Amino acid sequence: MWQTIGHAWASAYLQKTIETGRVAQATLITGPAEIGKTHLALECAAALQCRAEAGRPCGVCPDCLASLAGSHADLLLIEPDNGRIKIDQVRQIQHELALRPYVGRWRVCIVTGFETTTTEAANALLKLLEEPPAHAVLLLTALDPGLLLPTIVSRCRVLPLRPVPTQEIAQALVERYGAEPSQAQEIAQLSAGRVGWAIRACQDPALLEQHEADVQMLLELMPQGYAARLNAAEELAKRADVRTAVFEWQIVWRDMMLLAAGCQEHLIVNQKQLPRLRRLAKGIDLAQARAAAWRAQEVIGQIAQNVNPRLALETMLLSWQPN
Repeated sequence: MWQTIGHAWASAYLQKTIETGRVAQATLITGPAEIGKTHLALECAAALQCRAEAGRPCGVCPDCLASLAGSHADLLLIEPDNGRIKIDQVRQIQHELALRPYVGRWRVCIVTGFETTTTEAANALLKLLEEPPAHAVLLLTALDPGLLLPTIVSRCRVLPLRPVPTQEIAQALVERYGAEPSQAQEIAQLSAGRVGWAIRACQDPALLEQHEADVQMLLELMPQGYAARLNAAEELAKRADVRTAVFEWQIVWRDMMLLAAGCQEHLIVNQKQLPRLRRLAKGIDLAQARAAAWRAQEVIGQIAQNVNPRLALETMLLSWQPN
């Protein structure tokens, strides 16, 4: 049974392809950070290797357990090395997938954060996608297909994941992680559909504190001039979690869009900041809020592709209209 929180349509689709023998040799799973892309890929790997006659992945057989842990003999898990997927890693993929399965049905490779791939590495992988071994399955995850070579995307079956509904995340936090209902509801609301973030926040209260600090930073910057914004860009660029901070800002701009459009206030993610958001929204129209949210999304992608984070942040912050 698939245990991925949310994305039921994607789990059902992958299960059907496995049951009918129509497994895609290259699948691209896209969506925002911490939304569940890697977990879904690991469950797909488990389902491919599972020994059960029906109901794969069973979640209890040795192949399932090893696949979910990323340690199966026929599974290769590749993650960015110092922020990039490099040519040596792609060569390792080519070598591993050329081998016959040791104990499982397939040779499976999962590559996370594929938007960070260097041009040289992407071109090398393209050759593998053109003529993959019959026993090989490649599962890629990325923030957005627009950050990849179109020739790579065209050779993959694309599964675009969307934010998971708040109530679904809250229920999972209560049932699987023992959270109190009120705590689960608050975390699920602040997660903005990011299952991975919600699980981490449930286990580490410091994450909630960092979220509040990031939101406060943005709200304090909005009415300030260019000098303060340049200083903020310099400090933020030093953080290892800079993309997470920018995503939190994007959610604030989404809240501003909702207020500017006159939507119901229960849809606002940052409920604790609602009075302040109302005041700020009076000086920002829908077009400005939408442009700021879109610019934040661009910066997240740029940083993932190794653009200088300070320059990207400065450009974003200076593009805001003073409030």
